[in-house]
Amino acid sequence: MSIDLSQFIPSFLEESFEGLELMESGLLDLQRGDNETIHSIFRAAHSIKGGAGTFGFDNVTEFTHLVETLLDEMRDGRREVSSKDTEILLDSVDCMRLLIEAARDDEEYDQDKVEQTSKRLAETLGDEQTSADESRSKTDVEANNVCGYTINFIPEHSLAKTGNDPIFLFSALAELGQLTLSADTQDLPALKDIDAQELYLSWQLTLYTEADEAEIIEIFEWVEDECLLELVPIKAPSTTSANTSSTESPSSPSSTLTNNEQQTEPDSSQKSTQDIEQPPKAELVIDSTAEDNNITSKTKTKTKTKDKGKAEVGSIRVGVDKVDSLINLVGELVITQSMLSELGNDFEMEKVERLTSGLEQLLQNTKELQESVMRIRMLPISFAFNRFPRLVHDLAIKTGKEMELVIKGEQTELDKTVMEQIGDPLVHLVRNAADHGIELGDVRVANGKPRKGTISLDAYHQGGNIVIEINDDGAGINRETVLAKAVEKGLIEANAILTDSQVYDLLFEPGFSTAAEVTDISGRGVGMDVVKRNIQSLGGRIQVKSTLGKGSSFKVHLPLTLAILDGQLVKVGTETYIIPLIAIVESLQIDNKLINRVSGDMVLYRLRDDNVPILPIYQLFNLATECTEIDKALLVVVEADGQKIGLMVDDLLAQQQVVIKSLKDNYQQVAGISGATILGDGSVAMILDIPGIIHMALEQAQQAQRVKTDGNSSVTAEVCL
Repeated sequence: MSIDLSQFIPSFLEESFEGLELMESGLLDLQRGDNETIHSIFRAAHSIKGGAGTFGFDNVTEFTHLVETLLDEMRDGRREVSSKDTEILLDSVDCMRLLIEAARDDEEYDQDKVEQTSKRLAETLGDEQTSADESRSKTDVEANNVCGYTINFIPEHSLAKTGNDPIFLFSALAELGQLTLSADTQDLPALKDIDAQELYLSWQLTLYTEADEAEIIEIFEWVEDECLLELVPIKAPSTTSANTSSTESPSSPSSTLTNNEQQTEPDSSQKSTQDIEQPPKAELVIDSTAEDNNITSKTKTKTKTKDKGKAEVGSIRVGVDKVDSLINLVGELVITQSMLSELGNDFEMEKVERLTSGLEQLLQNTKELQESVMRIRMLPISFAFNRFPRLVHDLAIKTGKEMELVIKGEQTELDKTVMEQIGDPLVHLVRNAADHGIELGDVRVANGKPRKGTISLDAYHQGGNIVIEINDDGAGINRETVLAKAVEKGLIEANAILTDSQVYDLLFEPGFSTAAEVTDISGRGVGMDVVKRNIQSLGGRIQVKSTLGKGSSFKVHLPLTLAILDGQLVKVGTETYIIPLIAIVESLQIDNKLINRVSGDMVLYRLRDDNVPILPIYQLFNLATECTEIDKALLVVVEADGQKIGLMVDDLLAQQQVVIKSLKDNYQQVAGISGATILGDGSVAMILDIPGIIHMALEQAQQAQRVKTDGNSSVTAEVCL
């Protein structure tokens, strides 16, 4: 029977990337003599190598074998764990990732980097010593007159549940020589008692090979904690006899996968060496050189993975508790639906109360189902945070600074889509903290600080949003330096008076940088503007606080999910719009005494200490409405990027969660609109893009500032957004 291994490639790729993360985090935490960590790193590398060999990714297998050999020397105590070796292994993890990504995407990889790292690994291991060891091992085998091994393999019943399939182990053994095997079915229960996820078989295998015992045991290290394993050497006969000549010779193996006739097996206590060599019952002869061998030929075929392995759709690992919750809720929905259907068959007015109760139950079930489905997409933010220990480690080496990373709140859950898009902005912020924030050790000591700087990542929920903080105890942001650079670039006037928030917001202007020199880490003014743009595209915002000499804090506010939005419905003319609750500061009835009209048709509203520009929605979208007088309208004050604006609306409606539909995908992008949704009455409502609207208002304000009447007046409108 032919086995299509390609169906397992996506699972292998996903597990391999998880294994690489485990290796990387383990290497960063590796302490001298920490055997358990070394063992876990070795097991991850061994699993990747074995899986790559199974699916024909030979370059991954060959490279990982070198990594595995170095780790094996460490775990056996033959090599001391050194910082030099740790750095080589970290570089090796990068190369393994390159190779696996190339296999996944069916693309080329950086061969020079892989070859250089392979050379460093080989030099570290010492090729001559390795060859000598291998030669000595084979000589020992020949001297002991061993031509193979009998292997008793008794796996635990739960082995298959961990994703391990014995057939992969047998395929790997077959590559070492000629393999025959027989299955023991004595633990097989009655058909009605069989659990499809349990493994009830055990095997006795006979392997004719020149490989030594260590190479065979290495294959079973995948499952060493989940099986009983016994190896018995097979001695080669000293003289040729009729018995040995009747035994199939390793040098002339079978070329097919066959089922031989069952034979009566003698009592194990009476077996001689020659008895063991005889074909056991229900045996399979597996030859690694056979072209038509359905098991081994699959492992040797280079599989195209562009369509099979590439995670174009993606996957999420979901806890059983979340699935159980969904199943229970679907059950409740079925019950409610049955009750409502029964009422509809023969409805009478006396049943109105039962109908109302059923509809309320349906509403509750639907809401709970919606929340449960959304929780499936929620993943711990540790998936995004896991890359940063390595990043800070590398930055510390590049910059010559001593620094450590502290991570908190890594179990805080965030929507998978948001997490995938927030990764790069967080990388820029952490790199910025390491390069611009943390000082050199001597400078820190001179300023009364610990020599080692600290960068911290923290995530927590706040209201219906998630907040991610990137803090450092470095030099802080020099306000005057930022202002001077902004004036030099023409971003502000020399006499401009700005708040701290407005000054720090200049850091996110394209091309803005205060670095004295350009390095490969930062200094080109590229990155921070992308950070702001990406965060805004997620419907989030970023706040900056800093104290000179003490450190800085970048606080990113994000919605928990991009699929559902908590919004405020507002009425403008005959249209209904939705304002994201995350952007609303407050809503109020306009007081005519607090209105201040300036030139350029700009109207400001005095809100405590702020002058908030008023933007009528009906003018923005060219709508017809009867409510055109400001003092008769309502004002919804919104904020984004530290800027406030008052949206003039006719009426406030309900607050509710809405499902976001992309306007760009279904129509085209519209300025001031971030998406759309369908309301309960079937009508379509537009979701306002608050940062976009504020940007539009800012442009209007800047135009108003430049407006001067031709000879009638020289008044300039001063508007601070």
